[in-house]
Amino acid sequence: MQIDAMSHAGVQRSLRQCLSNAAFLLYQQGHVLETITIPFRGLDSRALRHLRDSSPEWRACQRVLESSEAAIYNEHGRFVLSTMGRELLFDMFGEGAADCA
Repeated sequence: MQIDAMSHAGVQRSLRQCLSNAAFLLYQQGHVLETITIPFRGLDSRALRHLRDSSPEWRACQRVLESSEAAIYNEHGRFVLSTMGRELLFDMFGEGAADCA
């Protein structure tokens, strides 16, 4: 039971680190948090490719976000945060950090 709690804490820490890195990397490339927090927006394949090419950290971060289901692809095939990913991001930065309305 304690191993599961420790594992969960490690995943949470990793997710939080990835969300923080993602916010920074998005900003560096001229994006805003709303790019990935608003479900109908998201990053298209060209933007994702540019992020991966510009930053080796993005690839690892994207992998963690996808495998933890904190990020998904919306109905338009764009990379966005899932409900859980948005809740965690807003828990970290406050809901005012990105308007999800």
